[in-house]
This record gives sequence, C-alpha cells and structure tokens, in this order.
Amino acid sequence: MRKLFLLCSLAVLSFDTFAQKFVPLKPRVLISTDIGGTDPDDNQSMAHLLMYNEQFNLEGLVSSPSYGDGTKGEILRMIDLYEKDLPKLSKHIKGYASPAQLRAITKQGRHGAAPYKGYDKPTEGSDWIIKCAQKKSDQPLWVLIWGGMEDLAQALHDAPDIQNKIKVYFIGGPNKKWCANSYAYIAQNFPNLWMIESNSSYYGFFSTNNIPDSLSNQNYYQNYIAEAGYLGKDFKKNRYKGKVKMGDTPSLLYMMDGDPNDPSRENWGGSYEKFNSSPRIVFNHNTTTADTLTIFSIVEFHFKGPEINIPADSACFTMTVQAEIGEQQWDGFYLDKGDYVIRYSPKRSETLTYKVTSGIPGFKEQSGTFVVENIWPGKPRTTNYQLGANWYTDRQAPQLFDGIWQGGETVRKWRSDILLDWAKRWRWLQ
Repeated sequence: MRKLFLLCSLAVLSFDTFAQKFVPLKPRVLISTDIGGTDPDDNQSMAHLLMYNEQFNLEGLVSSPSYGDGTKGEILRMIDLYEKDLPKLSKHIKGYASPAQLRAITKQGRHGAAPYKGYDKPTEGSDWIIKCAQKKSDQPLWVLIWGGMEDLAQALHDAPDIQNKIKVYFIGGPNKKWCANSYAYIAQNFPNLWMIESNSSYYGFFSTNNIPDSLSNQNYYQNYIAEAGYLGKDFKKNRYKGKVKMGDTPSLLYMMDGDPNDPSRENWGGSYEKFNSSPRIVFNHNTTTADTLTIFSIVEFHFKGPEINIPADSACFTMTVQAEIGEQQWDGFYLDKGDYVIRYSPKRSETLTYKVTSGIPGFKEQSGTFVVENIWPGKPRTTNYQLGANWYTDRQAPQLFDGIWQGGETVRKWRSDILLDWAKRWRWLQ
C-alpha cells in the first residue's frame, strides 16, 4: 500500500514540475553556512544541496558561524554521508561532484560575530571567497549566505575589487540579527554590491498554509524520505526529528529555476524587488513604547559612560533582550571618550524590553522598551543606509504575504513542486 501511495504521488511530477524553468548557464556557487550551530536546518539544506549538486559549479563550502558552534567538520561529516549514497545517485544523474572535490573546497571561516567595525582578521573562509571571486570567468561568483556575513565582510574589506565579481543571496531575518555589525559594514561601504536580501520570503518554504497533508512539514519525511540512504537516516537525527524546515534552501532554489540575474522573475526561490534605502535607526536615549522600530532594521543604541583605557571597539558591556522566544544577550562595544554602542536587528513584530549592564566601575545600568512593527523596509530616514541600483528584497504587495511574512507567497506557491521533485531523488536511495 505504501509503495502504491508513493507511485501515485510521484506520478504528478510530470504535471507539476513544468514550473521549473531553464537555467542559461550552470552557475558558479559558494555557500557560507553556520551548519552545526544552534539551528540544524542547515543540515537539511546541505542534504538538498548535495543531492542536487550537479546543477551547480560548486566552488566553496565555508563554515561561517556568527553564533553557535558550527565548524567545517560538520560540512565534512555531511560529505561523508553523501559519499556513501553517491553510487545510487550516480545511477540516475551524471555530473555529481566527487567527495574529494567537495572536501577540497570546504573551508573554516570566522567563529563568532564581528566587532562593531564589522570585520576583524582574515580567515581560511574569507581568503577562499577572495580566491574564488578573483578567478578569470565570464560569470559572477554567487555567494549564498545561510548564516552570518562575517566572512563576506572580511573578504570585501581585504579585497574591495571583488564587489563587482560576486552576486549575493543572503538569507536574512534571524541571521541578520546575529551579524548586524558585518551587515552594517557592507551596506555602508559597499552599496553597489549586487545583493538579494531575503528577510522573510524564505519563510514560505516551511509554511503551513495551503499545503497538501502528504507534503506537510510533519509528514513529508515519513511519506517520501523514510530513512532513505545515509542522508535520509541523518535527516531525522537532529531535534527536528525529520520535520522539514530548510530555511536556507530557497537560495539554492533561486539558482535552479530560470535566469538568476533577474530577481523579479517568478521562480522557486522567491521573487524580489529593488530597494534603495536599508533602515538604520539610531537612539541616544533609553527607549519606551513610544519608540517604534522597523522589522529587520539595524538599530544602534548609544550610551555615555566613564572614559576607560581599553582598545577601541572592545566588547565591554551586555544588552539582555527579553523577547517572546526567551532571553538573549548581545555584546556592546567601547568606541572612545566615554562612547558606548551596540547594534541590534529585530526579526519579528513584538514589544521588546532590554537591560544594559557592565562590570566597568561607574557604568550605569540602562533599560528600556521598544515596539517592532511588521513593515519592511519602512519609511525613509536620514540615518538609513543608501543603497545602489542592485539591492533587492522581499516584495511588499499585501497579496504576497504568507501570514505575517512579507513576500512569503512568492516561495510558498512552489513548495509542492519542489518537494515532489526532491521526492524522486529520495526514491533513488530507497
């Protein structure tokens, strides 16, 4: 009965996959991921990448954990699983990368968030981004960011010329919160970078709205993966227990469906529109509920305190933010002459409270509240980052919201097609 169910389900592939469009050139792709950190959805996306890697010229797999304990060792572990499944996959598709090729392009990037200036020291990962970007090629290097932007910021700082040789798809939202300093550095100093900033559209991929029950986040694993191969068995081992999330996968889907040079097109990875002003909000006072912030914005809190003799840009105080999901702590930095600053980026609409503390003698405890509104990018401000002609973000049209998530419908509408297409490849491993 189960086999009959799978065959019937897969039969619809011939009707559904017409949505996938021709990709003019196999794209050059480098992935920057925080895999192995706090959120195992990167492992799910890595499994998807490995099973579809024949569609890309993969040039880099960089571990860039701005938060958590991710390392390149976790990427290598996934490659080991792929190596065991490769004989079965290769019976159906030619052109898969060899495990040795993938291991050779796996690099370690920065551990932890950048200081206030947005960059710090070169890493194996940031140097590899530069090396790949500077290759002679008629194509750009596509840098798909699944975690923090620290290694990209470092690469741009060390080799500014690569700005015109790369194109970036950034899964923002919560990732932007963890890498607010490196994002701010890029937006302020490289406004002419070609960038897709997907802060909320990608939520459409793990939406629960208008999804067939057999393809739901809860049921997809048991119906289509079912411990198929080594990658399938691993898919169920983390805390999601096989529940589909894969929040970074839309960056890959974007490269698989049509011409990636046109962000406005309808495609599996979302449709995006230009924006020329990224919100930056600056406070020189403790905020109250009268202070309203834009979701996904970069918020700077400036405080006055004692003058101390430590290097500029040293982390020396803590902001503890109380949100619906719990308590989180963020580092604040000393600039100079008694000036202290911290950046924050809110990822959802809610009312937040915070407390600022430090062990520095004479540093007064600070506290406040602010309201986050679900409008992106919001109203123009003189403090905003002024962007060039090639920054794109989530579409604002009300009909393209998926629930509260702006632009989410531009991804959600293709979800069944995508998962059924993937189901074919899982069947090869069963």
